[in-house]
Amino acid sequence: MVFDKNDYDIRTFHAGNESLECVCYNNLVYADNPVNPAFQSMNLFAPKAYLSGGEINGYTRATAPIFLPNTVGGYMPGPLAEPGLNVYGPPVPNSVFRALEHGYVTACPAIRGRSQPQGKAPACIADYKAAVRCLRHIAGDLPGDTERIITNGTSAGGALSALMGATGNDAGYDAYLDPIGAAHERDDVFAASCYCPIINLENADAAYEWQFQGVNEYHRMKMKPREGGRPSFTPEDGKMTGEQIAVSNDLAKLFPAYVNSQNLMKDGRQLTLDGNGEGSFKEYVKSIVLDSARAAIDCGEGLSGMNWLAMDGAARAIDMDFSAYARAITRMKTAPAFDGLSLESPENHLFGVDAIPAQEIHGRHFTLYSYLHSKVNGAMCDPSIVELLNPMPHIGKAGVTLAKHWRIRHGEADRDTSLAISSMLVLKLLEQGCSVDYGAPWGVPHAGDYDLDALFAWIDRVCGQESAVRKIA
Repeated sequence: MVFDKNDYDIRTFHAGNESLECVCYNNLVYADNPVNPAFQSMNLFAPKAYLSGGEINGYTRATAPIFLPNTVGGYMPGPLAEPGLNVYGPPVPNSVFRALEHGYVTACPAIRGRSQPQGKAPACIADYKAAVRCLRHIAGDLPGDTERIITNGTSAGGALSALMGATGNDAGYDAYLDPIGAAHERDDVFAASCYCPIINLENADAAYEWQFQGVNEYHRMKMKPREGGRPSFTPEDGKMTGEQIAVSNDLAKLFPAYVNSQNLMKDGRQLTLDGNGEGSFKEYVKSIVLDSARAAIDCGEGLSGMNWLAMDGAARAIDMDFSAYARAITRMKTAPAFDGLSLESPENHLFGVDAIPAQEIHGRHFTLYSYLHSKVNGAMCDPSIVELLNPMPHIGKAGVTLAKHWRIRHGEADRDTSLAISSMLVLKLLEQGCSVDYGAPWGVPHAGDYDLDALFAWIDRVCGQESAVRKIA
């Protein structure tokens, strides 16, 4: 791969009434043998001040962290990004714009997704890794510090960010990196920012039903076909069928065994669940919601209408009814939430196959339960491929370099996946000595990049800590 440090443009980008001038390296193909160059390339941006030896927030061309956001959602292809307005959510400056404004070098890779030929798992994570390897390969001519790469993503993109943090230099990905001509460099990252990561797909169905069992009505927003401009959604409400309720009951019963197999530790004791889904792990998950409620109260939120919260005389949240909480935030998905019995889910397509006749179903199952109960005689994906999309088995694995620093946000009102999923990831990371900034912001649904000031303050803090360690060394 070729990188000419002098082949750049200076462009002015606009976001509403704001403007930003920066150095742009566009459409850098990050692998020598790309199968889809448009989605195996990246845009690289640096503040213009760094051309003339300037500083922004104390960072220089050599010391600026490299912010590496991805645009993946629903495991669909993630297109190239550039500074501008958010595509989803409020039309405010996006993370790329704000990161450059803050002084970070920002690399924005396009990533293959499930709707493309050769875009099925694990193509998405192979591409993200290849982008990091490319950055290290051209580090001598590159603005920014390749020892301080910070990934960022939301939903499936949050999952990819988590995977980058958990699977650094894992040789199990080489079989997918070598054919696309990824550079022979390290692919570990310094820190990972993960908004509502859709991970642990093998166990996400069971976790979802553990949380939402008994909540049979669903409420969701269905995206309309997009014809340019911003996406739009229509509400869709309904009630699960008797068959789906039976599936929910089956899956909920599977979750305790998985939790207990993970040896999840907190304050020196193992967190577990009994056969009814009760136990210390449930109390841990409840404590995350209660902490969110307390933080909301401290910020002046009035929570008196939350009848699932128990309050003391000082208006402090002291306990909660977990089942009533699940009913209050409402179910979004029918059972099973991820591995559809008719291979209808996005995740079924993620683990599907390419190059088959168009009339055939191209999805595959990735859980034993759905495979055994398949309505379409669906095939099972190779478990080794499924594992490549799950950070959990890689944490603590020999030969793998974990990111030192993590920031994970899972909105308190998020219904796309169970709160148990992110909380288990946090426990695994803490066990390995990682620094983890974790929270469930009150009232926040499935969303990301909603607190960029706080995200960048965290990045500045962990980069400052690392700088101090370097000076001592």
